[in-house]
Amino acid sequence: MIHNQACDVLERLVNRVERVIIGKRNEIELAVVSMLQGGHILLEDVPGVGKTMLVRTLAACVGGTFGRIQFTSDLLPSDVTGVTVYHPQYGNFEYRPGPIHSHILLADEINRAAPRTQSALLEAMEERKVTVDGVTYSLPQPFLLLATQNPLEYEGTYRLPEAQLDRFLMRLSLGYPVPEQEIELLGRNQEHVSDIKPVLLPEEMVVMQRQVRLVLVDDRIKSFLVGVANASRHHTHLSLGISPRGTLAWMGAAQAMAYYKGRSYVIPDDVKAVAGAVLGHRMMLKTEAKISGMSGEDIVSDLLKRSDIPLFNRASGGTA
Repeated sequence: MIHNQACDVLERLVNRVERVIIGKRNEIELAVVSMLQGGHILLEDVPGVGKTMLVRTLAACVGGTFGRIQFTSDLLPSDVTGVTVYHPQYGNFEYRPGPIHSHILLADEINRAAPRTQSALLEAMEERKVTVDGVTYSLPQPFLLLATQNPLEYEGTYRLPEAQLDRFLMRLSLGYPVPEQEIELLGRNQEHVSDIKPVLLPEEMVVMQRQVRLVLVDDRIKSFLVGVANASRHHTHLSLGISPRGTLAWMGAAQAMAYYKGRSYVIPDDVKAVAGAVLGHRMMLKTEAKISGMSGEDIVSDLLKRSDIPLFNRASGGTA
């Protein structure tokens, strides 16, 4: 798919989702950017703000297969990955795929499942495959996991380990709409997700993901990314800074943002636009910082202010 055509399709995709999720264009754009990079998304917010609806609408617009798992304390790993069944009449085993074999998978309230079940997602998130009874099965392409969790209710939940949090490209929060947007929402006839027609096909998304990897990143921008990551590892309010995987994810998300904006090269604005969503959940705050009300996004903002962002000549696509 030619880049200009891809940009038009992505613009239609964002506009289509915004007709359902009102007033959250920035969050929708970040979700689409994450999908372009092939990254998974953690939607962390209070109930009733449209997390599940956002995932279902994105899945309907992208087409392909959609799977949903309602995570509960009694959910087993085999309920996620699938199970091998023995047929005595034939004397053989048959693999029955689980819901994880979908182009887009919604893991609803992911933190309500036990760690053993959460770990069933790790191989799929990192390598796009699952292993059941010693046999490895590839997942469809693209495979995108969008998980939700409520950050306020902790009874009966299990905290996501850092290793799993680090595998989510972005953590997004929708928040409450402003009064004007909520009035508009009340005045609309709710559109059923099943009536939404796909804007693009999974094969087209795979082509776009390949093109995103070809977006140029100047060496000075790479140095800036590494400088911020290194500064986080010595930040007074952090006990755990940005990992090298986090730096790679940040660069990939910036490439996807540049691609979405119609450019073949990354500029500092791309880097800053995705920083909070990509880095906020990858750092561990010290106890005193948490008590004072600081968040990972606050630390990211502080790191960006302290770092020298490279000057950039937009006309030539290079640094000055």
